[in-house]
Amino acid sequence: MDTARPLPRWAAALLLFVIAVSLRAADFGNPIIHVDEQYYLLIGQRMLDGAVPYLDIWDRKPVGLFLLYAGAAAMPGDDVLGYQLLATLFAGLSACVVASGARALGASRSGALAAGVAYLIWLPLLGGRGGQSPVFYNLFIVVAARLTLTLPDLAEGRRRGMIVASGALACLAAGIAVQVKTTAIFEAAFLGLAHVYWLARARTGMIAMAAAALAWLAIGLAPTAAVVFAYRAMGPAALDAWWFANAQSAFLRPGYPWGEIGMRLLGIVAQLSPLLLCAAIGWRRRKVRLTGERALAFAWLAAAVVGFVAIGTFFDHYALPLLPPLTMIAGIALGRISRILVGTLVLGLLLLIVERAFIAPDVAGARAVAEVVAKNRRGACPYVFIGDTATYTLSGSCLPTAYAFPNFLAYTTEAGATGIDEATEMRRILAARPPLIVASTRKLVIWNPATVALLQPVLANRYRPVLSVPRSNYRTVVFLRRDLAVIR
Repeated sequence: MDTARPLPRWAAALLLFVIAVSLRAADFGNPIIHVDEQYYLLIGQRMLDGAVPYLDIWDRKPVGLFLLYAGAAAMPGDDVLGYQLLATLFAGLSACVVASGARALGASRSGALAAGVAYLIWLPLLGGRGGQSPVFYNLFIVVAARLTLTLPDLAEGRRRGMIVASGALACLAAGIAVQVKTTAIFEAAFLGLAHVYWLARARTGMIAMAAAALAWLAIGLAPTAAVVFAYRAMGPAALDAWWFANAQSAFLRPGYPWGEIGMRLLGIVAQLSPLLLCAAIGWRRRKVRLTGERALAFAWLAAAVVGFVAIGTFFDHYALPLLPPLTMIAGIALGRISRILVGTLVLGLLLLIVERAFIAPDVAGARAVAEVVAKNRRGACPYVFIGDTATYTLSGSCLPTAYAFPNFLAYTTEAGATGIDEATEMRRILAARPPLIVASTRKLVIWNPATVALLQPVLANRYRPVLSVPRSNYRTVVFLRRDLAVIR
């Protein structure tokens, strides 16, 4: 039981937003937080210039994510800061909904607030320092889940109209989430089925249930249908490109070595262990009157785990969708045992401090690379074979290929999954004689041998290094064509 006077809801929400800004402010303006979001911003910016995702610039994420980045880039001011502020807004809103959901599960006021704080702490711990896609789509899913947690009470009161309205809103939110990242479909499906189940528990007739279920399905599919119609209007080739990128390419990826995948998974479990312990305590402390809500929360967590496992590569940021259900459930234990509340949040903050201590200060080097590229590109398109796609953004450069994310042509883990022959695309890029090529000294076992074999002799015979800067535990190297004089 809380003995202190509880914070008003507005004050608790304000506190969560202050914490969100405080935890993320150190990265504001950092253009190289993560390779993924560098590329998402690049796509969003090029969309404002008329580029069409999957046709003019390729990736396999849904178009909704790129629209978010395009919206951030369209705002006045620095584009990098813009998307980071938008991500902070989404993180803060998600934390508020997590806290509300924890309260619905029976957490005390302090436990619910701690659940929201834990969400904000664990976001950067799992790679969500900036604008990874779950930082955005978690908000839509957690809103849908929060609506779902009201279903047991609505069913008990036979408030069928309210269940139908809840289902419509939840399915719309979940459908939007699917257009930010496709794997949200597992959570979306669960949330829709939960509404069907509780509508049945409200003693609804079969015809009315079928009508509601079909309406919910149509609402959930509406965001994706809008994208399909938009690409269909561009022609069959555009629709085929959308379908391949969104529905087929992920299944063609060769994947990473099993040992590497296993180590990533162990690391994620270790980082989540305090929250997993709290969730286990929350399960053991369930109350009869809250069984329905808590069962829904644990089932939602299971659906999120399915989405996490479905990808199979286990990068840390792929675990970000687990945080809303985990922290919401953890709020039960956090509010009942003060030692657990303090220990969990302090441990999370210590882990975050330690993690940040190992983040290399590479921003200056990345800006130096972009400056050299900007001064020496001579109106042509440079090529980032391996490095930061922020180089294109910061230097204002054109793109030499629609497959500008370096992994697509440089790594074996993407070989055959882009819908093109990587070696042929590399020959085309090199034949255009880019004024500069950005590469690195990085040692990897997953270099694509077909493209590396084409690049290495060209770099050795036709280019010369003009800049080398530290990047993590290797160096980024800028190569200038030998017939060009370097401009400092």
